[in-house]
Amino acid sequence: MIKDLMVDEFQNSVSKYLIRHRSILDVMTKLQETNSRINRALAKSVTECGCIKIDAKKQQVPGDVKFQELRKYMKNHKSGKLCPDCREILERELGSNLFYLAAFCDLLDITLYDVILKEHEKLSTLGIYNMS
Repeated sequence: MIKDLMVDEFQNSVSKYLIRHRSILDVMTKLQETNSRINRALAKSVTECGCIKIDAKKQQVPGDVKFQELRKYMKNHKSGKLCPDCREILERELGSNLFYLAAFCDLLDITLYDVILKEHEKLSTLGIYNMS
């Protein structure tokens, strides 16, 4: 399948080009750093650029709602749309995160595609009950 080849090729490329931060400890901390950079880029799109707005408050859900209906009552608290500059920055930060996630998998002899496939199978099997 072309999709698994793409993920495998990405992981192989990461393994090939990961030189300086090859220690599992380096990769672990770089993965955490990229998570922080994603969060920072998102915060800057709100506080500096203003292309999106976050209006977070307690979720209001009627007491008699069935679990299957919860989604229509849950809000994402975001309004607006990422401008091209903020989108580019977030895509770059997400790419770095994927790089270190693939490196982490590689150093642990875990295939990133297998992780994605197993998570997809779990979602397909459990559906909305997956994250409850």
